[in-house]
Amino acid sequence: MADRPRLIFMLNSAQRRLQQWMTAQQAWATASGGNAPTSAQSGVLFALAKADGATMGQLAEALDLAPSAVSGLIQRMEALHWVQRRPCPDDARTQRVWLQDAGRTQLPALKQALRRINTRLYEGFSDEELQTVARWLRHVQHLDDHSPR
Repeated sequence: MADRPRLIFMLNSAQRRLQQWMTAQQAWATASGGNAPTSAQSGVLFALAKADGATMGQLAEALDLAPSAVSGLIQRMEALHWVQRRPCPDDARTQRVWLQDAGRTQLPALKQALRRINTRLYEGFSDEELQTVARWLRHVQHLDDHSPR
């Protein structure tokens, strides 16, 4: 039997290299004009495009981030006029986040970049192989769901 792949090392290395590559992609986009959203900011814009007026908690869940991280992220995006926070009319303790025109104008370029990035990531893999990779990544995302307590 062949040695099993060193999955933890490979996953950590792949994540680091993907982040570096994404940072380089963002730098290229910024150099060619304007303020390119970070991957986290892009996630917020995509989430709000699907469900404008999401709560901070809903965004944290959708992006798999801690609520405190979302708060700072939204604050930076407000400074760019991409989003706006407003109190929820039903519960003043809850804040809802709304996509602004300046944020909405980012979406076409982000969608194009996402298609280009995914095309590059898919290169050399069959649809069946990609489904296996996706299934494995979902499995890893939910490891804690099955941990003994």
